[in-house]
Parts: sequence; structure tokens; C-alpha cells
Amino acid sequence: MATVIPGRFTAQADQPFVVFLIGMRINKFLAFGKWVPTVLAMGPMMSSLYAHPESGFLGAQNYFNLRGAMLIQYWRSFEDLERFARSREEPHLRAWQRFNKAIGIDGSVGIWHETYMVEAGKYEAVYGNMPVFGLAAATQHVPAVGRRETARRRLGGANEPAVVTPAQLSNDMP
Repeated sequence: MATVIPGRFTAQADQPFVVFLIGMRINKFLAFGKWVPTVLAMGPMMSSLYAHPESGFLGAQNYFNLRGAMLIQYWRSFEDLERFARSREEPHLRAWQRFNKAIGIDGSVGIWHETYMVEAGKYEAVYGNMPVFGLAAATQHVPAVGRRETARRRLGGANEPAVVTPAQLSNDMP
């Protein structure tokens, strides 16, 4: 179990990065032979990525629900992501080919992805009383104070907090 870190934190990424969302949806529950291999294909891909940080992969978070799964990945660049996806040495290309051959357009399993290229300073994140998570786990986990205290400040602007922050409350207590 991840350790909860009390307080407000944010992510600090000083370089551009890519957020890649990828997922699958089970459309026909009884088509086990279609969706189980699709689910299992992600394990070898993630093992390879975590074993090779030089690939440009920064980190990921998994989410599951009754109909499928979603993975949020963080990458150093789109070129790194594309290189991994198309590499004959990596497990993704084989899984992609298998999916197209075994499932194609039969409707039993849906797959999707979205790619967002983020410029340095053009992102915002806050984590309150959370383990190191998301973008902060993939980059740097830093306190959300001062110039990082509000969403507007984290995006490079200026404003005052709309509510008293937990840090301010603890400073005001006798």
C-alpha cells in the first residue's frame, strides 16, 4: 500500500512531456478468448517500459472497472512513445498485430488511446493527502506552496487562494 503524504503537493516538470491515455472496453463479456488476451497484453509492455527508463517512459497509473481498463502514461516525448509502439523488439507491436488479427472489427473488444503533448509550464496538478501519484510520480513531487499554491499560480499566473489553505490554517493556530 502506498504511503499517504499529508499536505498539499504538486508536480514539477521542467521539460515538455506527453500524456498518453490508453484503454480497452469489454463489449461482449462472454467472449473471454477475445478480451482476456487483450487484458494480459499490457503486462509485458509495462514490464519492458519499467525495465528500460532510457526509453523515455516516465511512469503510469492503472484504472480498472467492470467493462475494462485504462492506463495513464507519461512520456518524455511523442517520438519516444512512437518508437516504443512501432519497435519490433518491444511487445506492443506484436500485441497490436494480434488484436487486429484476432478481433479486428468484430466488436467484442474496444480499444482506444489519446495523446496529449504538453509544453513545460502548461500543466497543473494538485494532490492533497495522497501518496506520490500521477504526474508527480512520473516527474517531481513538490509542496504546493508559494508560486505553486493555486492552479493559476501553477500555470504561471498570479492570484490569491480562494479559500484558506491547510498550511495557512496550521500557521494561524495557537
